[in-house]
Order: sequence, then structure tokens, then C-alpha cells
Amino acid sequence: MTLILNWLILSFTVWLTAAILPGFHIKNFKSALWVAAIFGILNFLLGWLFFTVFTVLTLGIALLLAFITRWIIDAIVLKITDKMTDHLTIDGFGWALLGALIMAALGTLAQWAIYSA
Repeated sequence: MTLILNWLILSFTVWLTAAILPGFHIKNFKSALWVAAIFGILNFLLGWLFFTVFTVLTLGIALLLAFITRWIIDAIVLKITDKMTDHLTIDGFGWALLGALIMAALGTLAQWAIYSA
């Protein structure tokens, strides 16, 4: 049940991010469900690998700045998701960075509101 709830929260944040940012495009909420599923799977499969590579390449600085590293990795995974599906269009990496930041903030707020109730 937690997995489905987290997927719905991520879908809502993807949809809302597209409504807020002009360079982040989603067709409709059904598309947001697909994008959230693809993004979640890619983040699970590639996120840890990217984090490890960043940490090794930066000689541990990425680990010290984990929030920034995670933010950049989420933007990279968003761009990969954009390339894998026609349900999401991101106009550039800057929009992916902004999208990842907004999605993280909205997701944190939504999870806090739901799980603290």
C-alpha cells in the first residue's frame, strides 16, 4: 500500500511541476502516472549507481554534499525519462534541475501531510 501511495504522490508532483514550470511538459494526469512509474524505476535502478560514481569521481565530496548530488542525479534521471517516453518533454537541463527541485519539495510536503495525519 505504501508503494502505491508513494507512486501517486510522485505522479501528483510530476503533474503539478508541469503546471508550474513552462519548460516541463506533461500531456495529462495519466501521462504523469506513466512518467512517475518510469522515473521511479529508473531512480531505483540507476540512482545508487550514479551516486556511487559521483562520489568516487569527486573523491567523496559528493557524499558530503549529498543533497546537491541527489538533486543533480534526479535531474539526470528526469532527462533520461524524457528521452524514454513521449509523455514528458523537458526543454533543457536547467528545466530538469528546477523540476527535480520542485518535485522534491512538493513530494516532501505531500508525504509529510499524509503520513503525519
